[in-house]
Formats: sequence, structure tokens, C-alpha cells
Amino acid sequence: MAEEKELHTVTARKATSKATRSDITRLGIALLGGILVLNSYLAKLFFAGAVDEIARDLSAFVGAFMLCVPIFWEAIKNLFKGQVRMNELVALALIAAFAQRDYRTAGAVAFFMLITITIEKRTAKGAEAAIEAVVRMTPRTARRIKDSKEEEIDAFTDLQAGDVCRVRPGENFPADGVILTGSSTVNQASITGESLPADKNVGSEVFAGTQNLTGRVDFKVTRIGTDTTLGKVRNLIADAQQSKLPIMRLLDQYIGYYTPVILMIAGLAWFITERMDRVIAVLVMAVPAALVIAYPSAVIAAVSAAARLGILIKDVSNIELVSRIKAVIFDKTGTLTEGKLEVARLQPVEGVELADLLQVAVSVELHSNHPAAEAMRKLALEAGVTPTDSGHYEEVAGKGVKADIGSHVCQVGRETWLQELGISTQALQETLVASESQGMSIVCVARDGKALGWIGLRDAIRSVSAEAVAQLKELGVNRCSMVTGDNQRVADAVAAQLGIEEVHAGCLPEQKEAVVREVKESGLIVAVVGDGVNDAPALAAGDIGIAMGAFGSDVAVQSASIALMNNDLRRIPFFIGLARKTKVLMHQNLAIGLGFIIVGVYFAILGDITPVGAALLHSISSLLVIFNSARLVRSGEIMQQE
Repeated sequence: MAEEKELHTVTARKATSKATRSDITRLGIALLGGILVLNSYLAKLFFAGAVDEIARDLSAFVGAFMLCVPIFWEAIKNLFKGQVRMNELVALALIAAFAQRDYRTAGAVAFFMLITITIEKRTAKGAEAAIEAVVRMTPRTARRIKDSKEEEIDAFTDLQAGDVCRVRPGENFPADGVILTGSSTVNQASITGESLPADKNVGSEVFAGTQNLTGRVDFKVTRIGTDTTLGKVRNLIADAQQSKLPIMRLLDQYIGYYTPVILMIAGLAWFITERMDRVIAVLVMAVPAALVIAYPSAVIAAVSAAARLGILIKDVSNIELVSRIKAVIFDKTGTLTEGKLEVARLQPVEGVELADLLQVAVSVELHSNHPAAEAMRKLALEAGVTPTDSGHYEEVAGKGVKADIGSHVCQVGRETWLQELGISTQALQETLVASESQGMSIVCVARDGKALGWIGLRDAIRSVSAEAVAQLKELGVNRCSMVTGDNQRVADAVAAQLGIEEVHAGCLPEQKEAVVREVKESGLIVAVVGDGVNDAPALAAGDIGIAMGAFGSDVAVQSASIALMNNDLRRIPFFIGLARKTKVLMHQNLAIGLGFIIVGVYFAILGDITPVGAALLHSISSLLVIFNSARLVRSGEIMQQE
């Protein structure tokens, strides 16, 4: 993995360096050639009698030739690849100008076209620049602690999972890991988009590329290279770069027909007017540069704005779908709620001690990663209850856990599951109903076929959940639903506080998926929001899957269409609004590009636009498209500061 990360880093930096040198060379040629062509113009305008005509033309010829070579080279490369793009039209116009010995016109046209091409190439490299920026977040070196001594090593080639590294204030973490000693505050904005730094103590997880602000810490490396959260962010950006909107793929499909049509129009212009300068103006005006960047420039701006807030898009084609979302289905635990369960009540049956109930429960759940198990272990530690190691451990998805404790067969899980196993829960009924109505999730405990009691757990609702649901409804997303494995009473209590009318409770993972498919069959575009682990089937079933808090989660990244690197649900209505703005801007850009071409070609045929004027208008249209798209880049700045 280290070698792979090193290869990615070197490749990204070399590509960026090469692109930068190419752009500088192109601009240098444009500047020098433009000076020679301008010199010819000025000599003809102000010093016609003093400067020989051959000298004026020679200056224009040399300048025009320098300006035309890069364009001819690009056109030839495209033809060898079997591609017909905008450079071919420009090359034909320049050849026609040279054939007429109109070197000044050829030079002026080539100058404006070269500047436009440079602008377009820089716009298209937005995703590569984002990848390079991500790569730079990870420091090149790391301070590894070995035999109680610091040694500086290459973070990309020598660092391994399990190593212990030291990070001082002001430095970035070289890998993902867990803090072993020390405490600090860490700026995680590069990944989560959160404006406030996070407090980190012993046992806290830290991520590659985030900045240590205050204290010196030692941490154990858990993930390196492309396995880190930052590595996954980089891969998501790269995937988004390779993907295209359906309309972009359609333009690529028909661009090959565009050049022959324009050549026919230029031929008609020659047949009608017999004026070569008008033919040249038509060819230059018809170059579809603004059309080519109409969609990519808007998409790059939207992806940049979203990434700044910790919203990562796997495929840009999802932007079009997001703009049409009319239904959102939320998971409850860990999505609408904090997902940090706490034991609110222990209720043993008559004859069973509280400590005995808790010990059986925590012993059965000893090897489980479920939030309920973590809450029980926390209470047991505080109460001084020591769990007993279990055997024959088995976790039944969505139902509960069973294990052998000594010679006893024990179960911890839903009341309905215990009933399926033939265990009577009659002794629990009186206290269960009242507790469920108070919004507690209930876990029942049984040993050797008899119910020992139940444990009530409570999960706090996220402070922004109600606000996010209200914002979605303001956007016209009127069908907001909640699916949960909790019982109906608990689910209804949470939904009532959030303004969600449609609730599906007691759902197993496959039942959550069925709910999603049912809503999709109604004809609505559905977004599913979950934690990306037990909600993976539902996330994959939705038109758009949104994984919450996707820190280091492979399942979240693989099953979801969108990954939120923090738990702020308000990012969802923001992103839907951003997608709709992007769609509007793309149509505006298309109108600008087509409008300039249609109107410009018409006036070029009439002779009202010269070849130089056509080149200038062509550059203006491209700049208008880029500036129009750039309006999206600053979207969400206020939210980022909150």
C-alpha cells in the first residue's frame, strides 16, 4: 500500500508539474507571437511610410507562425486519434488566412484562440488540482517511536500499520490511527468541513491530513496510504473526475457531427458571398469551446463547493438525480439520533438481582460492536460488574445475540425474537409498555429459556435533525420517512419530535430495502440516508444513497452514492439545493455557448463580424461560461463558518 501511495503521489505531482510547464510555454509563445503581430499592426497603422512592407509582413508571419504551431499540433494529434474537435475548425480558418497572405489576421485569431485554449485546459484540470491538494495534506515524513527514540522516516514508503508515531503542534497526521498518549485539539476541516476543531484524547481516532493544533500526541497507526480516510477522499475525487453527466456523454457522442455541419455552412458562405474573410470568421465563430466547458465548469464548481463542506460525490452523474429528489428515507439510530446509546433503566423480573441481569447481558454482548453492547459495557465498568467470557457466540442480524456462559445458554435481543425461540416474556409486559412509550429502546435478557428482565436504552436526537427535515420540506421534498429496527412506540416518539409523518418500525435490513423499493415504485426519486454499515442494502437500493459520518468506512464509500464526512444533516438539503443550482447554471452555460455561436455565425456570414472580432467574441463567450459557473464555488461558506 505504501508503494501504491508513493506512486499516486509521484504521478499526481509529475502530472501537475508537466501541465504547469505546458501552460507556461503556451502563454509564453502567445505573448511573444502576439507582440510580433501587434508590432506589424502598429507599423502598418502609424509607420506605413517609414517601415518597409516586407518587414511588416515578416513580423506578422513569424508571430502568426509561432501562434499557429500549437493549434496545428493539437489538431494533428486529434486527427491521428480519430477525433474531430474544435482545434480542427481553427486550423482550417488559419490555413485559409495564410493562403490569403493575411498574416496579421491569422496571428490575431491564433492569439485569442490560444488564450482560450489555455483557459479551458486550466478549467478542465480542476479535479486534478483537487487531487494534488489532497495529496499535499499528508506530510512526507513521520516521526516513528522505536525503542523509546524518535526516528524520522518516509511516511509513504516506510510507515506501516501498527507503528507508533509522534505528532507535534502545527503538524499534520501522516496516517489514520488511535491516540495512545497526550491530548490535543485537531482541525478536521480538510475532511469533514467542520469549522470548529475537535478535542482528541487517549483512545480518540485521528485521520491522515488533519492538523494537530495544541498538544503533542503519540498515536498508533491503523491505516496507511490509500486505506486512510484521506486516501478514500482522493479516490472519490478521482472517480468523480472520470464520470460524466448523461448530457455530457450525449455532447461527446454528437460532437463528431458538428465539424462537418459547420464546414457545410462555411462552404455555403463561400458559395453565396465568395468572400474568404467571411468563411474564416464563420469557422472561428463556430468553434464550440464554450459548449465544451458549459457542463464541466459547472460540475467542477459544484464538486468543489460540496467537498469544502465534507460532501463527497462518487459520480457526478448523481448531481442530476439529486436535483430531482422528492423523497428522503432516514435511518434512525446514528442518523437522526446521535447513535450513542446509554442505559436508562434496568428492570429485572422478581427474584433476579440488578447486577445479575447486567452481568448476563454484558457477558453475552462482550464481543459485539453494536451501540447497545457498548452502552452495557460502559455501565458494567462504572458499576464494577465483571463480564464472564462466553462461548458459541452467534449474532442474529436485526434480532439479537446468543452465547453460552458456562453451562447456561443465554440470549440478549428483541422481545419478539425471544418469543420466536419459545421463551415467555409475560412477566415483562407490565413494565415494557410504559417504558417504550417514553421513547426507550428495549433489550430483553434470557437465560436457559427464562426471561431475566429487560434493559432500557435511550438515544439523543441530533440537534440539527428537526431543522434538516424542515429545510427538506421547504425544498419541496414532502415525503420524509424513517425506517428503524426499533419498536413502533419508540419510533413514533422520535418521529413526532422531528416532524416526520411516515414511520416504518421493527425493520430488519432486508425490510428496510423493501420499503425503499416500494417508495421508488411510486415514481419518486428517492434518497436514503444511513450510517453505511447495517443500512448498506437500503443505501444501495435508493436512487441516491447518502452515507453519514463516513470516517474510514469502506462499506459507506462502496454502497452509497454520496459520502458525508460529518454528521450534520443540514448538508443534505444544502446539497439538494446546490444540485438544482448546478442544473440551472448548466442550462445557462449551454444557452450562452449556443447563443454566441448561432448569432455570431449569422453576422459573420453577413460580414458584420471580422475574423479577429470572431476570435475575440469566442474568448468572451468562454470567459462568460467560466465566470457564470464560478458563482457556485462560494456556495455554503456561511454553513462552513457555523
